[in-house]
Amino acid sequence: MKKGTAAVGFILGLLLFLSGDPICHGALQVGFYRGKCGFADVEAIVGGVVSAQFFTDPSLLASLIRLHFHDCFVNGCDGSILLDGPDSEKTASPNQSVRGYEIIDQAKDAVEKICPGVVSCADLIAIAARDAVFLSGGGIYRVQTGRRDGLVSSADIANVTLPGPSITVPQAIAAFADKGLTAVDMVLLLGVAHCSFLSERIHNFKGSGKPDPSMDQFTVNTLRSRCPINAIENTVNLDQNPFSPLVLDNSYYQNILLRRGVLQIDQELGMNRFTRPIIANLANSVDFPARFGAAMVRLGAVGVLTGTQGEIRSSCRVVNKAVNKDKSG
Repeated sequence: MKKGTAAVGFILGLLLFLSGDPICHGALQVGFYRGKCGFADVEAIVGGVVSAQFFTDPSLLASLIRLHFHDCFVNGCDGSILLDGPDSEKTASPNQSVRGYEIIDQAKDAVEKICPGVVSCADLIAIAARDAVFLSGGGIYRVQTGRRDGLVSSADIANVTLPGPSITVPQAIAAFADKGLTAVDMVLLLGVAHCSFLSERIHNFKGSGKPDPSMDQFTVNTLRSRCPINAIENTVNLDQNPFSPLVLDNSYYQNILLRRGVLQIDQELGMNRFTRPIIANLANSVDFPARFGAAMVRLGAVGVLTGTQGEIRSSCRVVNKAVNKDKSG
């Protein structure tokens, strides 16, 4: 048996176990789809899609985690980031570098063939993000499902709501608190940066024509090679550990203590009197996977729609009224 096939089989078996007995948590529950699609296991189906992408492009795993964060932080975890449109969340400045939409499309196609009109796009994002965490070495956690899809997607709201690269630590703490998340959650839920976010810091910090003096010079040189002046499309890992750039572990926090933070707020997290103890604790933590998983569960419960709220989209890219109109036309 090929190594990749064996790995996919192990992953699907683990996901089948994790989606077993329903466990309630507020309006969401683990195993929400159990029995709703006959003998089919929704989470295992999604896991197969994500696993296949892992062997093709491992960098997409971080993109799925970021997609989940960007979805939840605007209108709550309602799949609104997936909607197409000239003024949808996709078009917002902070979302221009977000990837992973096609993976959610593939997962939706797969579950619709077996179980049409049952699984929400919002849940597909949450399940795919959980699988991405596991495949990135960040451990496994039991994802809660039962979300429904939102009907509204606004670039204006996303531009105002999503934290920008120049946000200060107090502003970030307040933004996360507004979503019911703690300062520890904030420190844990960090991902990938876009070159346009850090160009000023590595090339012209505060108009000085020089890099930020608080950044380690080796890191400056590394980032400048990845992000030359006026390069905005490249992405870089916030974790600058060359031995585990695609592994979800606590080396990001260790690098912050070594003054190797990528974004300005990264370094400020290591100097702020409220967040430095959190950084130091995580840098030396042996239970990082469990703590990160718990933070992802709390993120996934932000502003969810359940029951009869919202809808279950037939296509993740458009609301159902638009889909039905196209079919009748």
